Amino acid sequence: MKVSQLFAALTLTIATTAMAAMPMVDGEVRKIDLGAKKITLKHGEIKNLDMPPMTMVFQVKDPALLEKVKVGDKVQFTVENANGAMTVLTIEPATTVSEPEVSTISAIESSAVR
Repeated sequence: MKVSQLFAALTLTIATTAMAAMPMVDGEVRKIDLGAKKITLKHGEIKNLDMPPMTMVFQVKDPALLEKVKVGDKVQFTVENANGAMTVLTIEPATTVSEPEVSTISAIESSAVR
């Protein structure tokens, strides 16, 4: 394996590991600005940045991320401070627990308590 290929593979592995370690943050899309490649999110606590819940504008690492969501969507995302710019790395629709699943979970919890 060439040194450049080895370096590329190592860099990808490190980046993937770092992203996997980042906590997912709950949020809601408030505004999307395709031209500026920015998204406004009302978000919960961002633990990796020691940031309390608030509404703010973020840059996105990949503008294609903005095509995955729309205003009003509940989302989960990862964010980093890239040289002073809060940048969304990943974003996806939030997973929600449906009513039947909640009932099943409640029943299981109730029977476990007895």
